[in-house]
Amino acid sequence: MARNLLKRFIPTPTAIKSNPALQFLGHLLHDPNLFHLNRHSVSVAFFWGLFIALLPIPGQMPAAAGAALLFRCNLPITVALTWITNPFTMPFFFFITYQVGSFFLQSQPLMIEPELSWDWLANEFGHLWKPLLAGSVLSGLFFGALGYFIMQFYWRWNVANNWSKRKKKRAEQAAETKK
Repeated sequence: MARNLLKRFIPTPTAIKSNPALQFLGHLLHDPNLFHLNRHSVSVAFFWGLFIALLPIPGQMPAAAGAALLFRCNLPITVALTWITNPFTMPFFFFITYQVGSFFLQSQPLMIEPELSWDWLANEFGHLWKPLLAGSVLSGLFFGALGYFIMQFYWRWNVANNWSKRKKKRAEQAAETKK
């Protein structure tokens, strides 16, 4: 079942609540909806986790935790999905989102060679931020919605599949008892 698959990978509510770094949240972590593994909670967590993962902001994990608290969805899944954009994958994702933003803003993408320096970033940021932000928001909305609907579909399919297996097993058991 989808729930059992997710339970293998996410920490327990007591492990999260007892984390000393999260004690400042106090009673907010005691909302049971933050740890429920149901179709709605997981689907909303996929939306917010994927949306925030594609935003070019520092502190994606705290932002995802805030979204989980605000929208009362599964906290561990929301935070874990922000790890899609890590230091290794971030340049690829932000290049793609920059291209998407340039396309939607109908601006010519800049053909400049990036450098890893503060000077280059300070000089070029004025040209890059609008397409990057627009592309990130649009891509985040698209992939967040896609993740939401895929989880909704997967959860329904899984429940229907398990239901039909139980129905078949009951029919087999009924046939055996008649013999």
